[in-house]
Amino acid sequence: MRLLHRDIDRDGVGTITLLPEELEDMWHAYNLIAVGDHVRATTLRKVQQSSSTGSVKNERVRLTLTIAVENIDFEAEAGVLRLKGTNVSESQHVKMGAYHTIDLEMNRKFTLQKTEWDAIALERVETATNPARTADVAAVIMAEGLAQVCLITSSMTIVRQRVESTIPRKRKGSASLHDKALNKFYENVMQGILRHVNFEIIKCVIIASPGFVREQFFEYMNAEAIRRDIKLLIEHKSKFVLVHSSSGHKHSLKEVLSDPNVAPRLAETKAAGEVKALDEFFEMMRNDSDRAFYGYNDIVIADSRMAVQSLLLTDELFRASNIATRKKYVQLVESVREHGGDVKICSALHVSGEQLKQLGGVAAVLRFPLPDVGGDEESEEEEEGADKDGQSSSSEAEPKP
Repeated sequence: MRLLHRDIDRDGVGTITLLPEELEDMWHAYNLIAVGDHVRATTLRKVQQSSSTGSVKNERVRLTLTIAVENIDFEAEAGVLRLKGTNVSESQHVKMGAYHTIDLEMNRKFTLQKTEWDAIALERVETATNPARTADVAAVIMAEGLAQVCLITSSMTIVRQRVESTIPRKRKGSASLHDKALNKFYENVMQGILRHVNFEIIKCVIIASPGFVREQFFEYMNAEAIRRDIKLLIEHKSKFVLVHSSSGHKHSLKEVLSDPNVAPRLAETKAAGEVKALDEFFEMMRNDSDRAFYGYNDIVIADSRMAVQSLLLTDELFRASNIATRKKYVQLVESVREHGGDVKICSALHVSGEQLKQLGGVAAVLRFPLPDVGGDEESEEEEEGADKDGQSSSSEAEPKP
């Protein structure tokens, strides 16, 4: 996602213009846009055109409209975000207040206006537009003469650099040309790692290839790091893990990440952090239930006593059309962070998000037990019911995995 323009005042009112570039960017857009927001984008509209002879014909005209969003529908597989609402901008072809549907697609910019850009929405923009700051896994998928340096977040994979070189075949009398070209290729890959991998954030660097290319490259990189005293590579050597892949293309990354040798190395990354945090919550419920709370009311009480160690929420709580509902969860997130707690917002498309939804969408592990805080299940259910009543059918519609 590319940030094209940002104009937000101190009160949180303003607009942001974004350009989705990948399929995952549409998921971020779905999480950003809420019922009541204004969205401006180019769209097609069927209009009637009258000729000089009086005949009338229907034509599809491309124009730019701003609509007040009333309904949101996301087709996850196609990457299409469909917004329905009333026109709020002057147009030659569409009357003010007339209904129109805008399809947001990749590589087509849109401007989003909110009456209040809260901390969660701004955090989502930061995550979507600066993926390198949140990626904690890197991967180099390579074959002889081809390599791709990738960054992996919990929701997307970004190819930061593609390295291609022509490697002559190793023939009798021309071995030096082959070795020279191969070393130059390895050098370019190593420079790509140094340029794009932030070792302060990255916890694991996967090097995958068919054959012995990964071992040969890793040997070259280590030798050069020692010879040139590249401390960054020497100090973080333990973060590298070598894995077999069927090819040097990006699609091989799926098989690499499912490799049983890689899973333990990914255990501490953000991609696996949400699942681990939820497992810890259920473990705490079994062993010390006074330190495992779920439901908004009890967690607010626990937070007021600075007892929340980790807070888990589903991202759909921040898509509620009821402004008061969104605001109370935003305030809870900010308060827990101010008190030193860790916050994880789980995607509704992940297993962790689906499990958390069954608990009402919010759960917490406490620093110390609070046996005097008991969940008033009836009042909790009434409040959850009120929140759901305040949401439109569009906010309840979830994309199918």
